Amino acid sequence: MKLPKFDEIHVVSDLHMGGPDGSQILGKTKRLAAFVRWVAEQRPDERVALVLNGDIIDTLAEDNSDFIAVENAERIVRRIMTDASFEPIWRALADFVKADRRTLVLAIGNHDLELSFPVVQRAIVETLAGEDLKARARIVFSTTGAGYSCLVGKSRVFCTHGNEVDAWNFNRYEDLSRLARRLNADRSLEPGEWEPNAGTRMVKEVLNTVKHNYPWIDLLKPEAEAAVGVLLALDPGQVEKIDRLLPIIGKKVMDRNEVDKRLSADGFSDSSDEAPRYANVESLLGPSLTEGLRHPAGGASKTADSMLLSAEDEYKTGSAATEPLDETLGTAGYIWDRITGWFRGVSKVEALRRALEDWLKDDRTFDIENKDDTFKEIVGTVGTRINFIVTGHTHLERAIDLGGGRFYFNCGTWIRLLRFTKEMLKNEKSFKPVFELLSSSTMKDIDDAEFNKVPFVLDQSSAVCITSRDGKETGRLVHIRDDGERVTPKLIKEFER
Repeated sequence: MKLPKFDEIHVVSDLHMGGPDGSQILGKTKRLAAFVRWVAEQRPDERVALVLNGDIIDTLAEDNSDFIAVENAERIVRRIMTDASFEPIWRALADFVKADRRTLVLAIGNHDLELSFPVVQRAIVETLAGEDLKARARIVFSTTGAGYSCLVGKSRVFCTHGNEVDAWNFNRYEDLSRLARRLNADRSLEPGEWEPNAGTRMVKEVLNTVKHNYPWIDLLKPEAEAAVGVLLALDPGQVEKIDRLLPIIGKKVMDRNEVDKRLSADGFSDSSDEAPRYANVESLLGPSLTEGLRHPAGGASKTADSMLLSAEDEYKTGSAATEPLDETLGTAGYIWDRITGWFRGVSKVEALRRALEDWLKDDRTFDIENKDDTFKEIVGTVGTRINFIVTGHTHLERAIDLGGGRFYFNCGTWIRLLRFTKEMLKNEKSFKPVFELLSSSTMKDIDDAEFNKVPFVLDQSSAVCITSRDGKETGRLVHIRDDGERVTPKLIKEFER
């Protein structure tokens, strides 16, 4: 296979450019613009690529009622590119593609599906390159779900966002192709024709409405697990969100099977002999919040999954449902009555502290050698002749030696990340200042907050750099630091072959 060949590539992921001022989760915009310019300066007489490895923009954060922007896709993307916060980044990218021997790769994620539309690609090319044909030729889109493959020296590199193994957030690329054809053929999308994945529904139907009061809600890690439980413990008045959560969880169960089929060799494997994998509701609420569900007053203990997925039927008839829930009426209040049985006598501060303790028990979220689910699933689907695998999506950087001259990286993210320490969660007294900050705060308050002289927001802008020198290829996980207008990479982990 003839592949593009470079002397050096730099990969960043999960920039999430988008959203109104005050709720934008990409914080280090000047640093990112400076990093793009730094990459452009490297090895000026050799071939260098910059790969934006998915979730470059975030249309789900925009003021758009639809799950995917179709007729207004170009308008939304142009708004993001001209937003005062993000415009310096796009200006730096424009200068990058005007330089000789530079290549810019834009790969699709699960928050920027509109990148697959020709009208959006034309808007980006026009913004970055204008009528400069050479600059236009240096812009490459990878939006079909195939990832981006290239050579660095003698080593083969495969970059992919990583959401294709995530039952919450996988993309239906065939449907995206149909939408692109609709746009080119000047046809509208009828209501209900686009079926969003469970993660998109979670963002649009639950988290986006919460972000007006809690702009930091999607900065939590683990993402899906922490956000729902924190919401319940912090603001019980948001209980109606459970109504929306139930069918989303059922949707994930169905999507898991579709992911299995998509990743098989022929695309249509029969997984009936495999143990079924179901959505784990307890992983969303945590053991403490589900205690009331597990031990209903005067009744036998049940699993959180069975309680939530059968709640509508039990609410109406007292019997157990046998099918996943579709729509619910009155279920939220019923479930909340069960959960509040556990809350009685427990302060909101302590309830949230215990919930966070549940999620962070034996936590390896920030361990760069942790072989998480994305690592296991991606490595299992990639051929053994790939030397460097680079993913994103989880927002959590990884650097793992696979043996045999093969390596796995996750290039993390550039958005804000919140990290709860053991000292914060030690007891109710130590956690109270954190609770007060989370209860009523702006993004600036979050940025400025410190606990025990440790910033609440991690100052961590991650990148993966793969270089070829003197017949050897080296992969590095680095943190990008800035000093005024200049940036420098700080080495975190290095592999050489």
